[in-house]
Amino acid sequence: MTKTHLLLSAAVAGLFTAGVAMTASADDVKCYGIAKAGQNACASATGSHSCKGQAKTDNDAGDFTLASTDDCAKQGGKTAAPSK
Repeated sequence: MTKTHLLLSAAVAGLFTAGVAMTASADDVKCYGIAKAGQNACASATGSHSCKGQAKTDNDAGDFTLASTDDCAKQGGKTAAPSK
């Protein structure tokens, strides 16, 4: 194997590892009220928007991001959606 092939293999392996590390953990839950503007995971529970990344304000109670139950609690979030 040449140095070029070795470097290319290492780069691809590094990208794959980084991608796996950035995916949500199986223990993550929807944590409402901690998402920053533009960083929400999906539609608002209150119906103010319908897609990921459309949160207009930080920490809106209707927007969620994925977090572990412990991290959610530490950041002051809630695991239950607010009522509409």
